[in-house]
Amino acid sequence: MPLKMVEKIGGSAIEVLAQFGDFCIFVWRTITWFFAGVVSRRSWRLLPPQLYEIGVRSVPVVAITGGFIGMVMAVETYSQFAAIGQANRLGTIINLSVVKQIGPVLAAVMVAGRVGGALAAELGTMHVTEQLDALRVMGSDPIPYLVVPRFVACVALTPILTAYSDVLGIFGGWLIAVPFFGIPNGIYWYYSIHGGVDTWQIMEGITKAFLFGGAIALISCYKGFTSGAGASGVGRACTESFVAAFIAIIIINFVFAEASKDMYNAIYGLRSVFG
Repeated sequence: MPLKMVEKIGGSAIEVLAQFGDFCIFVWRTITWFFAGVVSRRSWRLLPPQLYEIGVRSVPVVAITGGFIGMVMAVETYSQFAAIGQANRLGTIINLSVVKQIGPVLAAVMVAGRVGGALAAELGTMHVTEQLDALRVMGSDPIPYLVVPRFVACVALTPILTAYSDVLGIFGGWLIAVPFFGIPNGIYWYYSIHGGVDTWQIMEGITKAFLFGGAIALISCYKGFTSGAGASGVGRACTESFVAAFIAIIIINFVFAEASKDMYNAIYGLRSVFG
C-alpha cells in the first residue's frame, strides 16, 4: 500500500513537471514569434479584432467592479478612521489601496474570468475540431496567428483597463466619503494626493498589470491548445485556465509587491501614509 501511494505521488509529480516544461516551451515559442512578427504587417492586421474583444468588451465589467470597490472601501473603513479622529485621511487609504493593490488585482481577475475563459474555449474548440492540426499540416505554425495577437492585446490593454478601474475606484470612494459622510471635498483630495499616492504607487500598479495580462494570455492560450477531447475537455480547459491565471495573479502580485517595497525603501526610505 505505501509503495503504491509513493508511485502515485511520484507519477503525479512527474506529470506536473512535464506540463510545466511544455508550458515553458509554449511561452518561449510565443515570445520568439512575437519578436519575429513585430515588423510583419500581416501580424499587425490580426491585432484589431483582439483589441476589441479583449479591451472594449471588458470595459463594463471592469468599470462596475472598480466603482463599487471604492464605495465598499469607503463604507467599511470610515467608522474605524472616524473613531481615531482620522476621517479626513480616508481618501489616502482608499486611493492608495485601489491604485497599488485592489485595482490591478481585481481588473486582472475580471479579465481572467471574461477573457481568459473565452480564449481557452475558442482555442480549445479549434483544437478539438482539429483546426490547429490542419494549420500544422499546411505548414503554418498556429502560434503566430492565434496566440501572439491575443498575447499582445492582453499585455497592452490590461494596464489600460487597470487605470480605468483605478479612476472609477477613486471616484467611487469619493462618492461615498464626501456627499454621504461629510468629509470636506478639498481635504479629501489634498490627503489623497499628498498623503501617500504618488507617481511610484501609480506606476507600481500599472507595471503589475502588464505582468498580469501576459500571464492571463499565456495560460489561457496554453490551456486551449492542450484541452481534452469533447465538450467536457473544453469546459475543463476553461475552468483550469481561470484557476491557474488567478493563482498566477496572486503569486505575481506578492513577488512584485515585495520587490517594489524593497526598491522604494532603498530609494526613498521608509514613509508612512500618515506622514
